Amino acid sequence: MKNIIVFICLVIVINSTAQTKDTKITDPKEEINQVLEQWHKAAADASYDSYFGLMTEDAIFIGTDATENWDLTSFKAFSKPYFDKGKAWSFSTLERNIFAQPTANLAWFDELLDTQMGICRGSGVLEKVEDGWKVKHYVLSIAIPNENVKEITALKKTFDNDLIKKLRSKRN
Repeated sequence: MKNIIVFICLVIVINSTAQTKDTKITDPKEEINQVLEQWHKAAADASYDSYFGLMTEDAIFIGTDATENWDLTSFKAFSKPYFDKGKAWSFSTLERNIFAQPTANLAWFDELLDTQMGICRGSGVLEKVEDGWKVKHYVLSIAIPNENVKEITALKKTFDNDLIKKLRSKRN
């Protein structure tokens, strides 16, 4: 009888250990970080299919210019000539913050990037779909030091005023 109880306890312990290994929970933040690194690398490598394969079908990309608010189809059309030349853009991560709940299908992030435009800030949303995390919404901004805002504002004043008039006329 004693041997049967020991045997049953041993089976339970072995079974519990096996189940723990099989149900390993991965950190969504690490998965998301890897996806973002792959996404930026695909652009640097001018890998069109890899880059856009890491975006959802309803993705939005908002660029640094106030007129750059693209759905996926428009962003692909804008980007294709750059990818076709073998050089899209190269962003390397300086800093990244990822916010996700382990059971959620959405996560959001912000990042500082070293780019050909100097330091830029990216932020966005990823969605967990059937084949993994994908970029759903991305916003790229040029980071401007506070002490340079006055001169940058003056530099873009005409463009901004013209665009403001155009956008306000559409609303009326």
